Amino acid sequence: MKIKTPKDNIIKYLKKHQIDKKFWKAAELFEKNMNHPSLNVEVLEPKHLKVYSFRVDKKYRAIFIARAAKLKL
Repeated sequence: MKIKTPKDNIIKYLKKHQIDKKFWKAAELFEKNMNHPSLNVEVLEPKHLKVYSFRVDKKYRAIFIARAAKLKL
């Protein structure tokens, strides 16, 4: 699954909190294998909206919306 480049304000937030490298590493792993155990992908409520998250580190998670692809969780 391809990840779109985050907006400028998100990139600034990542840099400010010094998690930009962790985010890009997790994003690359997500694109290669979204079911990788270290990402800990979760479906968020309400499930019918198809909003998911994956772990960047122990404190931060990235939120995403699945579009036009079937997810195997």
